[in-house]
Amino acid sequence: MNGKLFRRVLHLLLPTTCALCGAVSDETLCAACADQFFGAALAARSPRCRCCANPVATGAAWCGHCIVSRPAFDHTVVACDYALPLDQLVLQLKFGHRLALAALMARQLAAAVQRDVDCAAALPDLLCPVPLGPRRLAQRGYNQALEIARPLARSLGVTLHARLVARIRETAAQSSVAPAHRRANIAGAFALAEPALVRGRHVGVVDDVMTSGGTLDEMAAVLKRHGAARVSNFVFARTPPH
Repeated sequence: MNGKLFRRVLHLLLPTTCALCGAVSDETLCAACADQFFGAALAARSPRCRCCANPVATGAAWCGHCIVSRPAFDHTVVACDYALPLDQLVLQLKFGHRLALAALMARQLAAAVQRDVDCAAALPDLLCPVPLGPRRLAQRGYNQALEIARPLARSLGVTLHARLVARIRETAAQSSVAPAHRRANIAGAFALAEPALVRGRHVGVVDDVMTSGGTLDEMAAVLKRHGAARVSNFVFARTPPH
């Protein structure tokens, strides 16, 4: 039995369903959900800050926060907002072991990169995921950021360095920490394994969700201290500002 026929038989015996609406679908997302949440929704989305990807007024390049207090990273690309129902994709990947969703997120991120003017001009020289600490990695069994980074790197044709940055201090999840304490929670949490790899280069950092941006800011600061010329974030979902 050839591979195409095998997949067809397998689909008939074990039909796949859309991760959002539950309809029978050959893809992770059915065509209707893909169009609704990544087609029409993107066309209606407001302009984004080129630095942190928060919404800005039409014609503005940066948000007020990034102008007043510039992060260590230079640019952020996101595929969607972290809001119902798309937040369920993140939760299913992170806590439900639905690793197939990582490939979907990578595809949507790659499409967002193609639409992004800054990235179209200069893709990163290398990609790395936001690392998990050893305890959380052991509990979960995988790093969701790395699972997204693998297919994204292949799609963009960019080299992936899975262990470029290590988390040397276990931290509480940023989402569980009060905003006023998030910077202290993540401070000193990262170290670079091979500094020579980043000197003078454009580094792309991949993650599933960006909330306050504190984790990505801390990672970018470490990369810049070791000579990275530019740091861009590639994040599936961005939490809207409150």
